[in-house]
Amino acid sequence: MRLGLRLLFAFFLINGMAAFFVLRVFTAEIKPSAREVMEDLMVDTAYALAELAGQALQRGEVPRTGAQDSAFAQSLRRYNQRTVDASIWGLHKQSLDLRIYLIGSDGRVLVDSAGVAQGQDFSRWRDVGLTLRGEYGARATREIANDDTSSVMHVSAPVWVDGRIAAVLTVAKPNRTVQAFIDRSERKLLLQGGLFLALCAAVGVAVTLWMVWNVRRLRRYAQSVQSTDLGASAVQVPSVPGELGDLAQAMEQMRLRLQGHDYVEGYVRALTHELKSPVAALRGAGELLQDDLPVADRQAFARQVVEQSERLQRLIDRLLELSKLEQRPLAHPAASVSLRSCAQAALEHAQARAQLRSVTLACTGDGATGAWERELVTLAIGNLLDNAIDFAAPGQNVRIELEGTRVHVQDQGPGVPDYALARLGERFYTTARPNGERSGSGLGLAIVRRIMALHGGQLQLVNTAPGLRATLDFTPTSHTSHGAHTRA
Repeated sequence: MRLGLRLLFAFFLINGMAAFFVLRVFTAEIKPSAREVMEDLMVDTAYALAELAGQALQRGEVPRTGAQDSAFAQSLRRYNQRTVDASIWGLHKQSLDLRIYLIGSDGRVLVDSAGVAQGQDFSRWRDVGLTLRGEYGARATREIANDDTSSVMHVSAPVWVDGRIAAVLTVAKPNRTVQAFIDRSERKLLLQGGLFLALCAAVGVAVTLWMVWNVRRLRRYAQSVQSTDLGASAVQVPSVPGELGDLAQAMEQMRLRLQGHDYVEGYVRALTHELKSPVAALRGAGELLQDDLPVADRQAFARQVVEQSERLQRLIDRLLELSKLEQRPLAHPAASVSLRSCAQAALEHAQARAQLRSVTLACTGDGATGAWERELVTLAIGNLLDNAIDFAAPGQNVRIELEGTRVHVQDQGPGVPDYALARLGERFYTTARPNGERSGSGLGLAIVRRIMALHGGQLQLVNTAPGLRATLDFTPTSHTSHGAHTRA
């Protein structure tokens, strides 16, 4: 299961359980609370009517045996027959549901507001019996045995006459009269609870998406770091808040440490391999020069020492140059520069070497002007010229062709085997020169690729039969043409 689904499931589970228990508690408390409030009001009503009933008994308005035609009974009957239309918080009340009993000290009903239970024995009912004993009496009795909605609440109050309990006044009210209020409260609670749950779900989805989005950014960052070469530009660390931001910074520090470790390890391994040949040649020539040799042999070995020393010097210089370039994330152009001026500077620098090899250099076109770093562009063109001169035969031409933001360096040499095109530009990877030697270090094209990466461009190498065509494309959005091999 994906991380987002797990987080969302956990969030819904926690909120669902919380909402269930909260709603369960509220709905379970609504009905008892409503009945408790109703009982409290019935107590007040019963005691108020008991006071009136006591006065009626003292005045003789209620015979001790009860009479439905007594003044007190007629008052209750008129109450029972009255009509009412009251709007109570949106619910309409259209009947008076309170039933009133006046019960004698022997437990028999003296007056019933409904005129039905007069003369019946209520002494067995809990509310009446407790009240006659001077205690609080109340009960809830179902009219239908298995129907809780049919229950009727009874609350009794003592009627005092001459300092003794002469009768009991009982008020009864069906619980169904408040059921409408209970049902409305439950509906509102369930509706608001549903809305709350939906809001929690929306918040949960938003939090989950936010978390997953940031975690995926970290994952993409880790994957991009994993697939990035040591010589490539540094990958941008994602800006994420809180602990995820700390994790991103920790990953960046780890990447830098690992990159530095791999960088040094790769350099040491490649450099050791590259130094073996010149060091062996120097050692052999030095050992031979210790003996008495003919002048011609001594001069040959001395020349070999100088050549190998120069080779080592070039290797060291280019390693230092490549190392500095690889530590830079971007180029820093001071001002706008023209590709024509850079090409002319590179031509002047390579002219002497070309003359020694009897190679003719030429430059055509004007080229574009842009925000490039002059020294690096000149260095890149110069390295391509050096590479072309090495592969050119005496009497051949090497041309620089300027075309907008592109610089083409074309030679007339043997070209490069197709299998080697994709690897050109790797550190210390070289191909055989026309004379069969491998005198290069492979760092020249590596420096060119790095310079192009710093400028957001690319190096393209294509066999043209004869010769090799190297193109510096400084257009950031350019695409590699068909047949070109690039390595960013």
